[in-house]
Amino acid sequence: MSETTAAPDMLSWTCPAPLRDRPRVVMGHGGGGALSAELVEQVIVPALGGREPAPPTDSATVELGGARLAFSTDSFVVRPLFFPGGSIGDLAVNGTVNDLAMSGARPAFLSCGLILEEGVGIDTVARVAEALGAAAHAAGVRVVTGDTKVVEAGHGDGVYINTSGIGLIQSGVDLRPERVVPGDVVIVSGAVGVHGVAIMSERENLRFEVEIVSDCAPLGGLVEAMLAVTPDLRVLRDPTRGGLAASLNEIATASGTGIVVQERAVPVPAPVASACAMLGLDPMYVANEGKLVAFVPREHADAVLAAMRAHERGSEAAIIGEVVADHPGMVVARTGLGGTRVVDMPLGEQLPRIC
Repeated sequence: MSETTAAPDMLSWTCPAPLRDRPRVVMGHGGGGALSAELVEQVIVPALGGREPAPPTDSATVELGGARLAFSTDSFVVRPLFFPGGSIGDLAVNGTVNDLAMSGARPAFLSCGLILEEGVGIDTVARVAEALGAAAHAAGVRVVTGDTKVVEAGHGDGVYINTSGIGLIQSGVDLRPERVVPGDVVIVSGAVGVHGVAIMSERENLRFEVEIVSDCAPLGGLVEAMLAVTPDLRVLRDPTRGGLAASLNEIATASGTGIVVQERAVPVPAPVASACAMLGLDPMYVANEGKLVAFVPREHADAVLAAMRAHERGSEAAIIGEVVADHPGMVVARTGLGGTRVVDMPLGEQLPRIC
């Protein structure tokens, strides 16, 4: 592994660990971890009339005219706008499409809101729009409405995007963390930590022996292949902000069960493992944009795993753990040395602005 001669400021790679009672927003509030949850539960949900926070899901399930729909929205502020394997345009489509797919929905329609900074190049906006259109076509969805706003120079960072999506949930599908029970098997669809390290390497001008490319991709087809085996999947999640660790902790808390992960079973590419070791990062906390984690009844696990490996988006799928009755609400990892460590919910985010 080699590094450019221009050494980056290592202090800028991680967010500070702010106190939870700070009176102002800090970067960690956008990291998908404990601080994000507290902001939503203690400030936003009560202000909108909610009394108790809903179980964490990637999209809301609503009914309209007798149809069950998944509805999701997401905002994208990634820096830089273009990175190995994708761009903010790709993320804006795939991030929302995948949130819909995690509810068992077939994504259909997207909205797109662009917030542009005064002075950004029209050619940059065109590149982003072209990437967004190509990603929508590849995911099989249509962008049917949108909006554009411009803010003064110095009050943005080039391009921000918000996308919302609607998809139709298949009959008989009920994916919720509350359905998880002891004995269920935990499957991940492929290598973790790739997207976050790809963003970091481009942002900090790091170079490794092997280029690390983002895994940004739509997962709707993979989910359909899994549901074709059995609609009785417990829950699906795409581990973006906060990585695999955040998703597992959310599901353990919502289901009131414990989760045991075999650390060596988690697929981490060698270049990602080396980069994380050099930078003091844990791959389980690094964001992904083209992977999912599935909780599957044990009797269906082998068949679902085979279907995933037969699909291009799940060729490296692996069983990484199981659900247990012990230590409810807690995730633990069994290390290669035979020990056990607690995998906590991240407070903030190791790498801010990765999506």
